[in-house]
Amino acid sequence: MTTPAISVILFLIASLFGALGQYLYKSGAQSVEGGFVGYLTNWKILSGVVCYIAVMVLFVVAYKKGGQLSVLYPVYATTFVWGALIAMIAYGEPIKPINIGGMALLFLGMYLMGK
Repeated sequence: MTTPAISVILFLIASLFGALGQYLYKSGAQSVEGGFVGYLTNWKILSGVVCYIAVMVLFVVAYKKGGQLSVLYPVYATTFVWGALIAMIAYGEPIKPINIGGMALLFLGMYLMGK
């Protein structure tokens, strides 16, 4: 069974939404005021939840289009790359050479899993 390119693209989009969801959770948590209700009414946290719903919908659509789980799911590991880029842009967190090495290993792993 081959994995259609559209399924891979959908998983890449899902990984971007996953990283964006994490950013929204973090920034929402930093701006919450009050107790438990503050978490439930914070627009950033709620937007993060919407991102994760989008991730699950994209997963389902991608699987419906066809492809192997062992090929598609490792593509979701690009979430770590998106997360590092978002952290660099939003918080000024540096991407160090060791991080780039880790990213290269992620891409190598995705390539090998797709073989």
